[in-house]
Amino acid sequence: MSFLENAKQYTGSDLETIFFRPMLTGPSALDLGVRVLYNLPTPTTVHLWDGQRNILQQYNAAGWTGGAPAAKYQKTIALKRVKAELGFSASDYFSLVYEKIAARADVNLDDLTGSELEQAETALFKQAVAENIRATMWVGDSASASGYNTFDGFLKTIKAGCDGEAFYNAVYQKADMTAPEKVVELFDDLWQHAPSRLQDVKSEGQLVLFVTSDLYYSYEKYLDAKGADAAYSGTVDGRQGLAYHGIPVVDVRLANYLVGTSLHQSFCLLTDRRNLVLAVNTADFPGNEVRMWYNPDQMENRQRAVFMAGCDILDETLLAYAYRQ
Repeated sequence: MSFLENAKQYTGSDLETIFFRPMLTGPSALDLGVRVLYNLPTPTTVHLWDGQRNILQQYNAAGWTGGAPAAKYQKTIALKRVKAELGFSASDYFSLVYEKIAARADVNLDDLTGSELEQAETALFKQAVAENIRATMWVGDSASASGYNTFDGFLKTIKAGCDGEAFYNAVYQKADMTAPEKVVELFDDLWQHAPSRLQDVKSEGQLVLFVTSDLYYSYEKYLDAKGADAAYSGTVDGRQGLAYHGIPVVDVRLANYLVGTSLHQSFCLLTDRRNLVLAVNTADFPGNEVRMWYNPDQMENRQRAVFMAGCDILDETLLAYAYRQ
């Protein structure tokens, strides 16, 4: 056997349970680092409640003093229909799928079942779709003629509002970021100029510093320079995750995606991770599917996924942002 010719199609509940839900919920959703809404009814609307303040009253008289009802705000996430397509030479495709199967210890390579081949094919395509969703939610620009232009990403929205009071970048623009200690000055300055509402939610454990790889590396070098056993261990063994004053520092891994765009090439974003929302829908529109088939005319294996996706920032006043072009 040197080709995979069995066609596969996922629609309806199979599209959700086999393909999309495993990569958009649980640990996979946590890897994205933002709030993920999967298969919420369209239009996908997030309801934000603003509880009334000063509701405690003196208990000395009868009557109702509840005042006006709690204010409710709504944010609708615009979803756009997108498709993902991949094509492989038949021999290359078989090698890729076979490698995923051969790496498993519980597989009898002399008796490969259709189920094992299907799982390996699905995993191969799922990995590519998940990474492209992640990249687009950050660098997407629907007005661009090429590149990641299926829907607008977070950075386009942030850049459009960079003149607002919620954005501060003076230190970043002036500092020589090649010195590792400067990255700590940046983090500290960003925190000091963050909106008070953002500082107040630190105790909820959802604040995060999203940084580009250059800042992440500088922070690692800063920690390496500390004269402690932990610094030595971190230098030798590496670090699974970084944090600054209890706030996780997350490398967005966008260096290759930012090249050639008008977006800021280096940035640090402090926000509540629940404030950045990615929405994906595979249920509310006809024609949504994942299909994998073999084209004998071209001797090519092809994969296609059709679904709805979009992202947005719920509250732009809950951001502190520093950048360098």
